[in-house]
Amino acid sequence: MSNQKSKISNLKSVFDSNALWLSMLIGAVFYPWLLPLKPILPWLIFFMLFFTFCKVNPLDLRLHKWHWVVLTVQIVFSLGAYALAYWLTGSRFMAQGLMLCFIMPTATAAPIIAGKMGGSIQNLTTFTLLSNFATSIIVPLVFPLVNPLAEKAFWPAFTLILSHIAPLLLGPFFSAWALRLGFNAYYRRKSLSASETRGLSAKRSVSVSGLSAEGGPKEFELPKGLAQIPFYLWVCSIVVLTATVTQTVVDNYQSQMTNMFILLAASFVACLIQFGLGKLIGYYLPAPSKGRDYQDVLVNPAAAPKTMAGVSSITAGQAFGQKNTSLGVWMAQTYLLPMATLGAAAYIIWQNLFNSAQLFIVAHKK
Repeated sequence: MSNQKSKISNLKSVFDSNALWLSMLIGAVFYPWLLPLKPILPWLIFFMLFFTFCKVNPLDLRLHKWHWVVLTVQIVFSLGAYALAYWLTGSRFMAQGLMLCFIMPTATAAPIIAGKMGGSIQNLTTFTLLSNFATSIIVPLVFPLVNPLAEKAFWPAFTLILSHIAPLLLGPFFSAWALRLGFNAYYRRKSLSASETRGLSAKRSVSVSGLSAEGGPKEFELPKGLAQIPFYLWVCSIVVLTATVTQTVVDNYQSQMTNMFILLAASFVACLIQFGLGKLIGYYLPAPSKGRDYQDVLVNPAAAPKTMAGVSSITAGQAFGQKNTSLGVWMAQTYLLPMATLGAAAYIIWQNLFNSAQLFIVAHKK
């Protein structure tokens, strides 16, 4: 039995290490059959965020200096990238594509990847929440200004995009918080009833339905078996995203081949800048890593004694560099020029290759 569990664990480890490039390969090869799955992308994004936010109590989240610095640099670079690309090329789709590489919020799977490398899951979840909140406001403000095809005036376009983006990004947060509050309230009442019925003292350690091991009411906690669901949802989204992007490339490669290669190279540079700059910001603005999420090796396999600067460097690097490309592709296809999707699509390739390399290095250091 133990051998079977060991084999399953090894297979899971191999899959996790290779899931990123395998998902892209599947999406590219089987794209004609996967295109009908495109409508499920918003739902994948919603549930990726929902399970991510379920893992952390919002009342325990703490903002740190590097959170605000990374967010500010992200916004500045987004606008600067659009202006620079449009000035150099005169192409709006090139400018929009490069802007997407910076404006996309942090990926919901980023805390999982950071955790595997020894980063702070809690601190990165905090930034993921902040990043998605900011995106729900910034994108509706920016997209109507950079999309010349928009038929609506600025404010109607702003309200339209906000009405679609905000529920998708903020809905999972409030849903997770409502679940937590409802769970805690239910078990608080249940434990009080059990204590009164059985005459338990508040400090007595006993196992009773509705009570924790210490005798207090149960607190909401996402089961460890569900901790990596955002990662697997992200893998599924990459399959669908790669399929939709492959279709775009097939339809436009003859007329836009040169621009596609330029955007591919530009997105590579953007990827390196964001991962590298994020690591530097985290290193020079270290933040404490607290909570069981960092100490528990079952949740964070790479948990080990590290300097605070080292942990923050890993965490901020993933916060800045690992993007929610699912959302980026969906936003581009919905509100920008179709070819701008290639910016986010190219970023999928580079960030997944970068993450795969990081995970490979960490795995071989053990």
